[in-house]
Amino acid sequence: MKYLFIRERLAALTAQLTGLLRYQWPATLLWLTLAIMATPITHAADTPLIMGVFPRNKAVETTAMYTPLANYLSERLGRKVILATSRDFESFWKEVMERRYDIVHYNQYHYVNSAQAYKVVGYNQEFGKSAVAGAIYVRKDSGITSVSQLRGRTIVFGGGKDAMLSYIAPRFLLMQAGLREGEFSAKFAVSPPNALLALYHRQADAAGGGDILIDLPAVKNAINTQELTRLAATEPLLFLPWAVKRSMAPKLAESIQSILLELGDNETGKNVLKAAMTTGIGKASDKDYDPHRRMTTAVFGVQDTAK
Repeated sequence: MKYLFIRERLAALTAQLTGLLRYQWPATLLWLTLAIMATPITHAADTPLIMGVFPRNKAVETTAMYTPLANYLSERLGRKVILATSRDFESFWKEVMERRYDIVHYNQYHYVNSAQAYKVVGYNQEFGKSAVAGAIYVRKDSGITSVSQLRGRTIVFGGGKDAMLSYIAPRFLLMQAGLREGEFSAKFAVSPPNALLALYHRQADAAGGGDILIDLPAVKNAINTQELTRLAATEPLLFLPWAVKRSMAPKLAESIQSILLELGDNETGKNVLKAAMTTGIGKASDKDYDPHRRMTTAVFGVQDTAK
């Protein structure tokens, strides 16, 4: 009798529940939907965005230059943006390849070799310019008047083989003149300005660098630039890119791009640009870096890299 009573009671409860669902299902579904919508989604939205900046400056300098931008982006996006620095180019490139960065600022060579994972959204405007040509410099008293005369000579490049303006573009100019790797002696200075200093002090017969290099205060204050001249230059190349992960939500990517492009429109943004030693950030698309691709492919081949 006891078990029969329990079965009868369960059957009655089942019937009541079935009737409730039949007649009140729309209201129940609405209640559940509203409850889900009201539940805060904290996982993806609260995850900090990592902003990487390539180490063309010391880590301490990079931190001072770009922390204001990270803070500005955090405030405007309503989401924490963390600046990540690297001790050297090798470790930085490793992080790029592992797609650690959500937002990244690097050179043109880096971008064209990571465009499958990152989408360019802007570029730095520096020294009031949007684009700069790669160039080869010589001393005026060298007697060198054409690039072909550099065969068998010593050329110093500023930075490593991944430097777009200081190595890849000058190498492209050498190739156009018929000079292949091995037909000249290559040396590397720690920075582009140091390459011109080495040339000035006759430690090399020519130097590679951007065509604005000779006008930089760091160079003009150190040597008499009147004793140097540009031997050849490439077409102007768009400056250093800003990119975001291609897997990033489109709306978030658009917000980041808008914030970067509008930095010059308010006083706080202008101070951010000043800290980063940048005169502005312009809009860029992938095709803007096609000239850089052509030069990189000519110098390194389709699949080879500078590494």
